[in-house]
Amino acid sequence: MAQQIRRNGTTGVRRAAKAQSRSLTARRAQGRASRFLDWLMGLLPFTEDQWSRIWLAMIIGGAVGIAFVIASLAGVPALAEAQVARIAADAGFEVRNVRVTGTSRMDEQQVYARALAQRNQAMPDVDIAALRAELRALPWVEDARVSIQLPHTLAIDIVERTPHAVLEKADRLVLIDAGGVELEPISADKTKGMLHLSGPGAAKQARNLEQLIAAAPALGPQVEAAEWVGNRRWNLTFRTGQLLALPEGEVEAATALVKFARLDGQNRLLGGKVLAFDMRSPPRLYMRLPEGVREGPAIAANAGGGE
Repeated sequence: MAQQIRRNGTTGVRRAAKAQSRSLTARRAQGRASRFLDWLMGLLPFTEDQWSRIWLAMIIGGAVGIAFVIASLAGVPALAEAQVARIAADAGFEVRNVRVTGTSRMDEQQVYARALAQRNQAMPDVDIAALRAELRALPWVEDARVSIQLPHTLAIDIVERTPHAVLEKADRLVLIDAGGVELEPISADKTKGMLHLSGPGAAKQARNLEQLIAAAPALGPQVEAAEWVGNRRWNLTFRTGQLLALPEGEVEAATALVKFARLDGQNRLLGGKVLAFDMRSPPRLYMRLPEGVREGPAIAANAGGGE
């Protein structure tokens, strides 16, 4: 009887030792797994607070997905969308902040006025495409990128148009970009040094004018104004006050302007006595002098004729 008791006691000790060994092994494995996860998460560019938000978003996203599937299976997709929005709003996933970047010249309040209409809406209810289209309709906005940043921020990045010239209208001056898009009215005292365009349809020809002037880069800084005449050709006015009438046609106008730049480099036409240069009948160059000046410039013969 005593011998049987000793065997049972020995067996109990062995079982306890094995259980303790298994528990120790499990704790060690758990510790190694925990350290591995900590190391892995440390490699990713997220703070502890950001990780908490990510896990929360995943949990809520799962709940929202389940609710949507259940409602969809019940044959009520509209109810599913409403349920998703309600769950998201209850969890704090609604528009509370609006962040705007990329604006430097335009009035930023125009962007906020449209974005804040989304405030307090559940994130799933925000129509990003419609908001982007509304922002792109603003004169200064060439493009707009709209994104949702959980849990409650609406991020808007604006790509502004670049002012190119001043369009002279009958009653006001308007700032335009290279494509002729009207940006906003501008006062005369703020247009110093800017290219002025005039004439019906001049705004639509702004990009073509830019390419024309680029053909003679030495003259570019000297051009102060350009008039689009008869919807077919340009008159250029230089900072000296002198006028150059160019012929019709893109190639013809560019050829004439390059020729004028060469003649100016050889004879210093700009800043001289001539009031206007007429190159509408290539290859001839006609020059108009002030009244009382009878002697014509020597350049007339070199240009292929003049008067």
